[in-house]
Amino acid sequence: MIVLYLIAGLLLLVVGAERLVLGASRMALFIGISPMIIGLTVVAFGTSSPEFAVSLQAASTGNAGIVIGNVVGSNIFNVLVILGISAIILPLKVSSRMIRVEVPIMIFVSVLLYFMARSGTLTWISGMILSLGIFLYVGFQIYMGRREKQHNTGESAPQKKTALLLNIFWVILGLAFLVLGSKFLVSSAVSIAKFFGVSDLMIGLTIVAAGTSLPELVTSIVASLKGEHDIAVGNVVGSGIFNILGVLGFSLLLTPQGIPVSPEAIRFDIPVMIFVSLLCLPIFFSGRRISRPEGVVFAALYGIYLGYLIIGPR
Repeated sequence: MIVLYLIAGLLLLVVGAERLVLGASRMALFIGISPMIIGLTVVAFGTSSPEFAVSLQAASTGNAGIVIGNVVGSNIFNVLVILGISAIILPLKVSSRMIRVEVPIMIFVSVLLYFMARSGTLTWISGMILSLGIFLYVGFQIYMGRREKQHNTGESAPQKKTALLLNIFWVILGLAFLVLGSKFLVSSAVSIAKFFGVSDLMIGLTIVAAGTSLPELVTSIVASLKGEHDIAVGNVVGSGIFNILGVLGFSLLLTPQGIPVSPEAIRFDIPVMIFVSLLCLPIFFSGRRISRPEGVVFAALYGIYLGYLIIGPR
């Protein structure tokens, strides 16, 4: 039964990612805004919905370690594994705006999380601040999208309204397939890990983080193969921002007593997340692309991180 869940999950992920990228890229063309903004918002938030669902459920059931581990582990996985593998398959171009605006925002929210967590507990007030941040971020993207649309008036592809509705349908169907596919994979993996006595934080940092990041992984790989580099990179950076501000922020709002943060997460895992975010700046800036060798470096760094989680002192 577990094998069937695995196969079904993988098929749903691949089909869902292909439909999502197709619908999102065509929708951006129709509306007259860049695929990057679609990648940073619709695609990024949509592919982060498994993290959102898992964290909200974990918060409501008192599994605090999974909430923190899922958010931090997913952000590390997104940058090192997703961008790494995507760049190894096909080098990724990076827009100047991604370097000037989006990556600094990702770094800022990562550092903000560290200072919030240093006391050992993330409070309901922290959740209010983070949740407000996601609304401000979305408002900023809407503003930028409107500016782009004004500059691109008359340049969008002539499509009928039915074509736009079809592309919206593909986006929704793709997201549904991605969420369902990741759910099949994550649920079985977590059950196995709990059977062997693995801690909540470790499960969150590894199995749940990687499993709920599978939509981002497959979507970015498919986008890379289709030449939609802005969607591939925007998906990862946007998901990283949404995970901290949206996923963690709303999870904290569900837990008025706050969520405890383990000393290991404060001492090691959150700083690693910050380091990974900072690493994006020089690599993105070098030629405004992520080359295959840089993709190998990303993937190798995740291998080292994962090895430390498994055999290191915790």
